[in-house]
Amino acid sequence: MTKLLGVGIIGCGNISAAYLQLAPLFKGYKIVAVADINMDNAEARAAEFGVRAHTVEDLLAADDVDLVINLTIPAAHVEVSRAILEAGKHVYSEKPFVLSLEEAQELGDLAKSKGLRIGTAPDTFMGASHQLARKLVDDGTIGRVTSGTAVIMGHGMENWHPNPDFFFLKGAGPILDMGPYYISNLVQLLGPVAKVTSVTGAAHSERTIANGPRLGETVPVETPTTIHSVLSFESGAIVTLLASWDVWAHKHPTMELYGTEGMMDVPDPNFFGGTVSVTERKGDAVAKEWDTEHPFGVVNFEDVHANYRGAGLADMALAITEGRAHRCNDAYATHVVEVMTSILDAGEAGQVMTMKTTCERPQELGPEEAQALLA
Repeated sequence: MTKLLGVGIIGCGNISAAYLQLAPLFKGYKIVAVADINMDNAEARAAEFGVRAHTVEDLLAADDVDLVINLTIPAAHVEVSRAILEAGKHVYSEKPFVLSLEEAQELGDLAKSKGLRIGTAPDTFMGASHQLARKLVDDGTIGRVTSGTAVIMGHGMENWHPNPDFFFLKGAGPILDMGPYYISNLVQLLGPVAKVTSVTGAAHSERTIANGPRLGETVPVETPTTIHSVLSFESGAIVTLLASWDVWAHKHPTMELYGTEGMMDVPDPNFFGGTVSVTERKGDAVAKEWDTEHPFGVVNFEDVHANYRGAGLADMALAITEGRAHRCNDAYATHVVEVMTSILDAGEAGQVMTMKTTCERPQELGPEEAQALLA
């Protein structure tokens, strides 16, 4: 029988409910406790899901907690992850991993020195559609991928979020908030990035909250909200990434890859499922499917989505007990952090930025490998 790792959560906001709700789907770990700087939040979440509520200090000292999920706000990720590692526990962080290359490397060195693991969201690239796209790329279905486009566009969180302030501060914006989904998926499809350049701007210096108890309040904008960037991959592929929260509507596809033998339409990397279609040379678009059903494409959430948040955590937990590499690893996450921060730096400096890091593509996850992560 596979050993279960005891897991704790620090940060009891909305996203903690998803991890707690979906944890029973997976092998390898069991969530036993939660903590928050606000004990009322921790106690409410603990009561909802039948786990213990702790202070942060007590959770880090708990003997039955082997691994801690860091669900704090991005600005606190490095501090909290450092404390988890110092306490002798593995850490799995929500995206973005950290907010600078230096922070990522510091945590990587600390984990290595203590013989611990770091994992990090997003794990949506492990979904059925994105793994199918990976297989089609590797099989040469559209030939050698030479270019592509990826588009993140909307009009910002102030229209629906009651407290949208942090989305518009340094350390957020569309690149650091949504970029992890898109760039992680591009790296697992095409390999590491070699260079980036970009032009950045913002349509507004402040945003007006459009709902909730703070209706009509304004929040400052301190980070670019429109970014047009170009990513040059080590493979030779060139991808244009458009990211904006200054757009009311658009008709761009979410992600397309262009190869020497055709084109592939890749669904939204914010989700696990979706339809992958391929157009070969002058043919018509054809939807592609797995020969055998991939479990991470099965609709299981609100009768609309395939939601398997926690798959990356399960893969990490099993990898620890089995002594193998895990897919959502810190080298991969560190490279994605460098790409994202370099996009912002390039826009500010008006330069082409060359990456200092690289990484291996995460191991593919076919239907059988995905099934092995499920309870």
